Amino acid sequence: MRTAYSVETVRGAERELMARLPEGALMRRAAAGLAAVCAGLLRRVYGSRVVLLVGPGDNGGDALYAGARLARRGAGVTAVPMDPERMHTGGLAALRAAGGRVAESVPARADLVLDGLVGIGGRGGLRPAAAALVERIPAGAVVVAVDLPSGVDADSGEVAGAAVTADVTVTFGAYKPGLLIDPGASRAGAVRLVDIGLELPSPPAVEALQHADVAELLPVPTASSDKYRRGVVGIVAGSSQYPGAAVLAVAGALRGGAGAVRYVGPAADAVLARFPETLIGRGRVQAWVVGPGLGEGRAGEVTDALADSVPVLVDADGLRGLDPGVLRARTAPTLLTPHAGEAAALLGAPRESVEAGRLAAARDLAGRYGAAVLLKGSTTLVASGGSPVRVNPTGTPWLATAGSGDVLSGLAGSLLAGGLSAVDAGSVAAYLHGLAGRLRGGPLPAQDVAEALPEAWRNVRRP
Repeated sequence: MRTAYSVETVRGAERELMARLPEGALMRRAAAGLAAVCAGLLRRVYGSRVVLLVGPGDNGGDALYAGARLARRGAGVTAVPMDPERMHTGGLAALRAAGGRVAESVPARADLVLDGLVGIGGRGGLRPAAAALVERIPAGAVVVAVDLPSGVDADSGEVAGAAVTADVTVTFGAYKPGLLIDPGASRAGAVRLVDIGLELPSPPAVEALQHADVAELLPVPTASSDKYRRGVVGIVAGSSQYPGAAVLAVAGALRGGAGAVRYVGPAADAVLARFPETLIGRGRVQAWVVGPGLGEGRAGEVTDALADSVPVLVDADGLRGLDPGVLRARTAPTLLTPHAGEAAALLGAPRESVEAGRLAAARDLAGRYGAAVLLKGSTTLVASGGSPVRVNPTGTPWLATAGSGDVLSGLAGSLLAGGLSAVDAGSVAAYLHGLAGRLRGGPLPAQDVAEALPEAWRNVRRP
């Protein structure tokens, strides 16, 4: 499990560690790890041109100490301060002693640029002086961010105005949520974690499943299993206008581990033509999926599903007009799977605010509706109550295709029927769905995503 911690938690852990170490030891420890990563990115250190963008805080100190290490190995290191009167004293002395220099403007050429302008405490976008330096980063230089790209909110991934786009981010002690959640994650590049000895509490603010976690959660039949013990998932989806939504939701459900799939809706002929093993008509199920391609005028079917005492996943058209009171009164788990536009409608907010503040939106939805929420998008998040928000680490932009969400809903519903909690079902489904997209690669229709799910499942379970 990859875990990320809030700025407040990281700051507290840093204070506790610094109290046990000699003054400045923690910064030099971070700088050593930072310099090692930078050295590995340069074809050779000796003779390379390194530019440090230096802010007035500890990130600027980290950059200066790391620059001093590179200068001692023969790099030509130039520090460009955001505020020349507020540079880290010890770091500046170390850089000058190693042969580095300070300049008023960013050189036109560089092999590597180290972004030490703003640390994890930065909020509300870059100041004009910092933004001006970012605009002058030489083209072609490898950009390495210190702890996180300047201009990215460490706790949320939000970006207000100008921000650094890094090729690599070297973060210290722990991942920060903003490195895992868009739009900040898209600015971070490859993230390298440097262990500086922090002791961090549980639970984290954000967590991301990895192969081993997913493999442990996947429902696997035993020798005594039959199709009913493995779970039956009911699919209420499709319409005369969108019969394909039903077929794709069933496709995802059949590959999700449940023992049987029961379809209810007007697209039964299309479903049976593609999947003759599907059960048709109402009957006992262990979970419902309701909403994909449902169309208008079928709100009663959403109400019926929510009145059942089994887990329910609500997607797409089923999300229209949901009553938070009804969901909060349910005793069985509920999983909502909106994209940004549907989340905005549920929150009564502009879509742009959801896309810019995905973490806050997911938490707000989960709290308001008393349900687990899988917020789809460039970073898919799964939130529920006070638990850590799950960030999905798999996926590809090629999954932004018609019907892809229908496959995801069926898959997650099948996992619900197989006994997983709403958070686990949503997280595992998003992980497998994203992995299936990666395994196929390139332009792919939703049907191909569904067909790649068994391969993704095997990939996760492979020792």
